[in-house]
Amino acid sequence: MPITKHDVEHVAELAKLRFAEDEIDGFTETLGKIITMFEKLNEVDTEGVPFTMNVADNLNRMREDVAEPGFDREELMKNVPTKAEGFIQVPAMLEGGGDA
Repeated sequence: MPITKHDVEHVAELAKLRFAEDEIDGFTETLGKIITMFEKLNEVDTEGVPFTMNVADNLNRMREDVAEPGFDREELMKNVPTKAEGFIQVPAMLEGGGDA
């Protein structure tokens, strides 16, 4: 199925893109070559070849989701320079202090 200039213009319009006339001609030619290359894949005999979703030998490398005890808040807060109500206090990053 050949790609036409109209096809390229239509896709560009859907993508809200604008191209110069010579660019559209170039895209039409390039996309036509790409489609031709893909159509050659139809010539490959795949009868009896099992479907392959991924060629890498990936295993599930996830660890078990095991609850572990947290850290002691008092111990963690020992090295905090400024704190307020059990939280680490940092300089305001918003104009006017950011306190609402």
